[in-house]
Amino acid sequence: MSENSGNDSATSTTATPTSAPVAKKVPFERTHHGHTFIDDYEWMREKESPEVIAHLEAENAWTSAQTAHLEGLQNSIFTEIKTRIKETDMSVPNRRGSYWYFSRTKAGLDYGISVRIPVSDPDDWTPPEVGEEPLPGEEVVFDSNIAAEGQEFFSLGSFSLSDDGSRLLYGVDTTGDERYTLHVRDLITGDDLADTIDGTFAGASLDPSGRYVFYTTVDDAWRPEKVWRHVVGTDSSDDVCIFHEPDERFFVGSGFSRSGRMMFVVTGSKTTTGYWSISADDLEAEPQEIWPRVDGVEYNVEHAVIGGEDRFFITHNRNRADFDLVDVPVADPTAPGRDVIVTESGAGTDGELSINDLRIEDVDAFADFIVLSYRRGGFARVGIIRLGDSSSPFAPLQELPFGRETGSLYVGNNPEFEQASIRLHFTSMSTPAVIYSHRVADGTDTVLKRQPVLGSVDLDDYTETLLWAKAADGTDIPVSVVFRKDLHRFDGGTASATAGTGDGADEMNGGAASAKVEPAPLLLYGYGSYEASMDPYFSVSRLSLLDRGVVFAIAHVRGGGEMGRHWYDQGKTTAKKNTFTDFIDVARHLIDTGWTSPDRLVASGGSAGGLLMGAIANMAPELFAGISAEVPFVDALTSILMPELPLTVIEWEEWGDPLHDPEVYEYMRSYSPYENVTEAAYPQILAVTSLNDTRVLYVEPAKWVARLREVGANALLKTEMVAGHGGASGRYDAWKEIAFEYAWILDVLGRSDIEIEA
Repeated sequence: MSENSGNDSATSTTATPTSAPVAKKVPFERTHHGHTFIDDYEWMREKESPEVIAHLEAENAWTSAQTAHLEGLQNSIFTEIKTRIKETDMSVPNRRGSYWYFSRTKAGLDYGISVRIPVSDPDDWTPPEVGEEPLPGEEVVFDSNIAAEGQEFFSLGSFSLSDDGSRLLYGVDTTGDERYTLHVRDLITGDDLADTIDGTFAGASLDPSGRYVFYTTVDDAWRPEKVWRHVVGTDSSDDVCIFHEPDERFFVGSGFSRSGRMMFVVTGSKTTTGYWSISADDLEAEPQEIWPRVDGVEYNVEHAVIGGEDRFFITHNRNRADFDLVDVPVADPTAPGRDVIVTESGAGTDGELSINDLRIEDVDAFADFIVLSYRRGGFARVGIIRLGDSSSPFAPLQELPFGRETGSLYVGNNPEFEQASIRLHFTSMSTPAVIYSHRVADGTDTVLKRQPVLGSVDLDDYTETLLWAKAADGTDIPVSVVFRKDLHRFDGGTASATAGTGDGADEMNGGAASAKVEPAPLLLYGYGSYEASMDPYFSVSRLSLLDRGVVFAIAHVRGGGEMGRHWYDQGKTTAKKNTFTDFIDVARHLIDTGWTSPDRLVASGGSAGGLLMGAIANMAPELFAGISAEVPFVDALTSILMPELPLTVIEWEEWGDPLHDPEVYEYMRSYSPYENVTEAAYPQILAVTSLNDTRVLYVEPAKWVARLREVGANALLKTEMVAGHGGASGRYDAWKEIAFEYAWILDVLGRSDIEIEA
């Protein structure tokens, strides 16, 4: 915005260890629906401006100075993470065609190495045991460490193989802007072909024969809008656009069914889906619409064969908010579908489940069965339906055992249509991830791998529980909690530290009960947007907090999807404030029931969860000692008013359209964090962002911190100058980022002097 550049005010561009940067003010008027907002820091949007870069670098220098005393703690946490994670490790092999594919990580290397070995027996579906030494016949498919040489940032995007294993399609991003350059590698010779396609979106795929590449490109607002077909061995200038989506509300993408017999083109907004199909027998044919696209109807499609007939399995919300599952003939997909799960309790199920209990999320189709992913009781669960013939196509739904109060069960990577077993993942906040194989025919389970946790960790030291906090409107909000049971005790909905104020490592690690019961230091995490479920999961790095006496909790607030579609609907658009008040009510519940106290409570969230952090900072600053916000969406109204920005128009169905709707404008104006900073006693605030982030632009937290500092808040800004939305790309740099954030949190909680044994 060039009108700002001529202002005579000076910005501090030289950081010193004794004073924070003071951003210049350049009044910029934004007027909508009769309301004018004066934005003093909009000039920071000029990313290419040397003045803006200098300001961000000055903020980084100030943050470094303010956290210099934590350098030793950062190093300790980094060492703890590094010590506890098995640096030289390997994944469980997955069968694809005539090869077993798996990845290796090696100590000292940032990225994984994709390798494979030939399948020795076509009838053997048992993955080979993999050790640190190469297996007979093992060959490298792709080494990201070699590809990343000389790059400050590296991200591997698309990774697609031909069925015979002779060709690999891969995409590389070296800036963090999530735009990938595609390459095709001949895996027989190990050489890349001349094919190079620049500026693609994630999700490109190679067709099963290896002849075609299908990829997506973006419009000027970086919205995925076109699907292209590329013939391997030809110049990309000859590529054919097979699909164009002009409606700015929709993303477009493409991909192949597990069966390999169908290629799908998919368009999706926040509330509406469209699917088109192309038979793999004629990939130069025009895409055929499966169901007409209807506003408000979302659906997903999988291909299968039942009784020799090609069928589409479709999950949809035409008639039920939490989705139904039907199958239809591929030859006439608009024909009446067959219900796969009968709605009456006990009919078409195992006698205990009803579809009314389930929020159906996805279906995976295989030759002899389908696997249903859904939520029940707030948690991710998995069920199996065996396929029969045309007269009796569907067996009753069989839910796989869960057997825990908390935890998450997911469908893993299952690339083969003909496989007889499925790969599953289970984890909880105190249980490292378990990968196991479930054989559908006889129901037997085989553990393939448990997430290794090295060092002196005793997993029996940790325990978890599920709490329920009452929101102001009477809604019960689930809260997942994990802690070291030798440092805290849990009793009837309350918890107290038994050694929470100890000064030394012996008392912290000894677990000796203290006569004085005090609230525990607690880190409360939240997100609450896009129907994304923040399921309980195990984290090795989190142990560095738990071992220092910190309790970790996830507030499953509305706006997420944990409790079904209604949970999402009650936390979006003009009900968005429920997300913020839910989080505040959870914090109050944890304080009122003795888990923690305001001076020992830190809140954390990122991206849309960063909006949550900014909102609660304004609404209830007295409840928190600190707030950690990663790539935070804190200038929400400004961004959503700018349709030229990446991703904005599609976001209107999530937040509302303040550009055209004055009521939405007023509603968003009432909570957008940047505009609602006021004279208040704010908690300590840490904002972390990335210069090349295309989802939440760096300018949002930069403006927010400048405004917070203007009212006297102790706010720090840390900008990764070469990174994207996900932060640093290498695993060691990522661990350092975690160590930095955790050290700051521990310092706010008064736990920075606790030493532990890794």
